[in-house]
Amino acid sequence: MQHVLALCGGVGGAKLAAGLQQYLAPGQLQLVVNTGDDFEHRGLPISPDLDTVLYTLAGVADAAQGWGRADESWQVQAQWRELGIDPWFQLGDRDIALHLYRRELSASGLRLTEVEHLLARKFKVPSEILPMCDEPAPTIVLTDQGEMPFQEYFVKHRCHPMVRGFRYGGGGTLGLTPEIRAAFGNADLAGIILCPSNPYLSIAPILAVPGLREELAGARVPVVAVSPLIGGAAVKGPAAKIMRELALPVSPVEIARQYGDFLDMMLIDDVDVGLLALRRADDPELAAAPILMRTPEERRSLAAVCMEHLRRPRA
Repeated sequence: MQHVLALCGGVGGAKLAAGLQQYLAPGQLQLVVNTGDDFEHRGLPISPDLDTVLYTLAGVADAAQGWGRADESWQVQAQWRELGIDPWFQLGDRDIALHLYRRELSASGLRLTEVEHLLARKFKVPSEILPMCDEPAPTIVLTDQGEMPFQEYFVKHRCHPMVRGFRYGGGGTLGLTPEIRAAFGNADLAGIILCPSNPYLSIAPILAVPGLREELAGARVPVVAVSPLIGGAAVKGPAAKIMRELALPVSPVEIARQYGDFLDMMLIDDVDVGLLALRRADDPELAAAPILMRTPEERRSLAAVCMEHLRRPRA
């Protein structure tokens, strides 16, 4: 049985992950998910991207906003407001229940990977959700207003500060988990997909885990990425804003070049077909397709396109 390994962050990545899960047989999809935005809030261990992927693959995500639970209630949040506590980070009651359970499991000695494996089983998710590492690996955003933990930049300040750079991993001792090493070494691995997640806030933290980029560069299977930009803008989130602030061309070609040491091909949207002419001989291959995912059918259709390119012989 062939397996696919995908790297993803939150909302955009989770959409393609859901399409891949629809397309593939149960157990064929493994997902390496960003944990650079994990943090502790009100005493709760929160893993926003892991939870977004979990909820999306389980079919219980809030479809309107893309994150959090559907049919959520907000009693705890309301009580915090009455107590004069600033509710800048939104936590629904069901979400809080999950965080409490994660804290309990972690306190029992389980690694984060083991916790997520158990949660996936509880939510009846047939795919394997793998945190990028078991250790804390916070993403720090360097801005014109000073250094900020990811959630302060992204949620509290709504990405308004100007970005000067990033620091990934928190300076701790990180390493690939046994599960991720096994995924790369799986004899049935058919290909690797980089989902359309923010290249600086979601994918770069994963690539910063020691050994992971080297695994991608040495992969014996095709590596395909889906552009997070369409028509010079991000479908959701601050990717284009960050690129402008870092004085980079707001283009999927630029992102493909940043992955040039391991990427075989990047899928861009049909509206960007003119960018094909900008590809240099040493750039990863580019191919145009409809990559906007507004419906479950479009998610599955994009997954099918990705799989078609994975089956092509490598150049």
